[in-house]
Amino acid sequence: MSDRPRFGPAGLSDSYPAKKFDPEQMAAYTASFGLTAFEYQCGRGVRLAQDKARALGAACAAHDIVLSVHAPYYISMSSLEEDKRLHSIDYLLQSCALVRALGGRRVIFHAGSCGKQSREAALEKAMDTMARAVAAVDEAGYGDCILCPETMGKVNQLGNLDEVLTLCSVDPRITPCIDFGHLYARSQGTILSQQAPEDYAAILDRIAAALPDERARSFHVHFSRIAYTKGGEKCHLTFSDTEYGPPPAPLMALLRSRGLTPTVICESAGTQAEDAAVLAELYAQS
Repeated sequence: MSDRPRFGPAGLSDSYPAKKFDPEQMAAYTASFGLTAFEYQCGRGVRLAQDKARALGAACAAHDIVLSVHAPYYISMSSLEEDKRLHSIDYLLQSCALVRALGGRRVIFHAGSCGKQSREAALEKAMDTMARAVAAVDEAGYGDCILCPETMGKVNQLGNLDEVLTLCSVDPRITPCIDFGHLYARSQGTILSQQAPEDYAAILDRIAAALPDERARSFHVHFSRIAYTKGGEKCHLTFSDTEYGPPPAPLMALLRSRGLTPTVICESAGTQAEDAAVLAELYAQS
């Protein structure tokens, strides 16, 4: 495991100058911000060809940039329809194939929504699908890939902190993706809204209690400021949009003081590379 955190963007910022897929330019652009991670976005499907993925992986490796993959948004491990749950496993396998070609290991995914069932029933279905997914990943030869269920921003989505940590109990390789902006938004700003570190500390303590192993030290992080409504997440913002939280500085200080080494991916709207560099600087200054 890494002895330092890594910081990077979710995809390319609006300031990226090229309009075509150029592995060398993508890697150099990311590295120009001092970043050492990059999350390739497959929200609308896994469509990057294997040869292009290998080229991007090689270009990023030359700059010490580690890649992860965000799996398709339409994964639903808790669906009432078994076909949708089985297709979700296929999407995870496609994402594993891509992250392997990129030279990375982590696949981040959304577990789904509760729909017309209770949270408990939805979680039970997701746990079963998670176990099947782990078996399928192993059978396909992707056992070194790390599946990362993400905390979600809308109230009706499966993915509060405890639900994600419960999914991680299915297998010791499953590592949480803690999206602090999502946790802030689904609480309508009742947590993580101030510069005080207590709410961040409580979340980190809960992770450590649930995962008493390396996962509590090197988990995955998504971070951005997020606007919300009564239903939770509305939209991602930039760091210059300070009306909404969560504030980044207290988390970066806690990560450093506790010696934690997560991969921190910034999901700001259009300024993700620029704001990821801010996160790295806040960490360094803590």
